[in-house]
Amino acid sequence: MQISFLIHNAYGIGGTIRTTYNLANTLAEQHDVEVVSVFRHRDEPVFAADPRVRLRHLVDLRKDSAGYEGEDPEFKKAASVFPRHEGRYDQYSALTDRRIAEHLGSVDADVVVGTRPGLNVHLARQTRRGPLRVGQEHLTLDTHSAGLRRQLRSVYPRLDALTTTTEADARAYRDRMRLPGVRLEAMPNPVPAPGIAPADGSGKWVVAAGRLAPVKRYDLLIKAFDKVRAERPDWRLRIYGGGKQKDKLRRLIDQRGLYNHVFLMGTANPIEPEWAKGSVAAVTSTFESFGMTIVEAMRCGLPVVSTDCPHGPGEIIDNGVDGRLVEVGNVDAISRGLLELINNDALRQQMAARALNASARFDPARIAERYEDLFGSLTGRSGSVGLLHRARGSLMNGAYALRDALKSPEKGRTA
Repeated sequence: MQISFLIHNAYGIGGTIRTTYNLANTLAEQHDVEVVSVFRHRDEPVFAADPRVRLRHLVDLRKDSAGYEGEDPEFKKAASVFPRHEGRYDQYSALTDRRIAEHLGSVDADVVVGTRPGLNVHLARQTRRGPLRVGQEHLTLDTHSAGLRRQLRSVYPRLDALTTTTEADARAYRDRMRLPGVRLEAMPNPVPAPGIAPADGSGKWVVAAGRLAPVKRYDLLIKAFDKVRAERPDWRLRIYGGGKQKDKLRRLIDQRGLYNHVFLMGTANPIEPEWAKGSVAAVTSTFESFGMTIVEAMRCGLPVVSTDCPHGPGEIIDNGVDGRLVEVGNVDAISRGLLELINNDALRQQMAARALNASARFDPARIAERYEDLFGSLTGRSGSVGLLHRARGSLMNGAYALRDALKSPEKGRTA
């Protein structure tokens, strides 16, 4: 089977990029796989692709490259296919519209997989007749604006399948998006085994990792650890990641006199050896579309104390068995969850062992097998039956979109 992934930028850093490589690398063991990156901004990708995975790009943004296209007149014109309500819209252009259309119009693959809403719109509208069109959702329906949801509703019925990272988000699409004829499946992100010995639980470190962004609420984690420090001054906290909140978090650490207990470590790649140095992992987000760092920590043998935020943590952690879920935004609840594991060595070791075992369900081999089953079950849909489903879906969703536009307070705006 020939499988082609279309991704925003395969040369960057991010959860979607890691997930795509993890899945592509595993599928390449049995299939012909390529990753097509819309953009290329550096010579080599941060994450390693399996040698069997072909990697190519559509638009070159390397200023020192002979193929640099940042000054192309088309690059300076606004995109008309990529949806303007999508978060990456400002990075797309008439040039990307054309290059993506050319790629999808001639793609030599049995299955084409899009990896974000804007690219899924291209996939639905421009893929040549023949390949299966599979859109992936790495965020959630709830995070999309009303304008983007309207546009997705009008074009997603042309897809053969749509995957979400959680069952909760799949339910949201089933209940609110109305996609007749489109196979909708929850497919968690694949996370490989770390290739190092799991944590032995002896290190008195709590570890957190992720972008230093407001949604991660590291300010709450620092405040909670202040309470941990008061009871267990022998423990420390390491936070890995970079972002715009670094200076703000540094000031908070200094204000609370935590400079010998809380450390901003910067980015780390690979992150697995850093997880393995700890004994407890912490996630304090107000929202997680999946929770990849939770699985990474569990795969390294750490129990995770996480806020029970939408959508992923509750589907990854079995509360009280292989980790602890606590109330979102509650500093006291976070500190109590951490202290529960810090103060009880036997419980911490027990949860760590269970976390290691439970996280094996996210192994890329298992997730790739689920994708293979999905692709296989859809093979017949690429013929007349699939076309009939998509035509019926387009008509029905056109009617839904018109009705919703008439009801919406934004009915005067275009999607």
